[in-house]
Amino acid sequence: MDNKGITITVEATIDAPVKTVWAAWTTPEDIQVWNHASDDWHCPLAENDLRVGGKFMSRMAAKDGSFSFDFSGVHDVVTPYTTINSTLDDDRKMSLAFSVRDGKTIVRETFEAENENSIELQQTGWQMILDNFKAHVEKSWVIKNLKNTL
Repeated sequence: MDNKGITITVEATIDAPVKTVWAAWTTPEDIQVWNHASDDWHCPLAENDLRVGGKFMSRMAAKDGSFSFDFSGVHDVVTPYTTINSTLDDDRKMSLAFSVRDGKTIVRETFEAENENSIELQQTGWQMILDNFKAHVEKSWVIKNLKNTL
């Protein structure tokens, strides 16, 4: 399959402030909670050196132990609360844009397609991970706000 030159974009609008969204995206403990496409997978290890030249890694693993892989690369641009651009270990580019509209945070993730899986499968998988991220942030944000009002 030759997907060279094809970029894929996924997006989510999250009902939380950009600082909260940024923290959940960049903190390894949070990444381990939300970074999986389906319930039979998980992220048992995450590392993130959030600076230009800093490395990141998320171990993606089937819960039954049958398969795992590391998703990793290096950050090329880090502009807090706005942008993270990275180069994956296989030299593909990935960019994240954080913006605010009507009090909500929009996360737009664009990445160069890989050649092992169909475009549709890649888009679906990355969107499912982003949807898990959205659910994690919104749940955490509600709990934090409830604690602050008690």
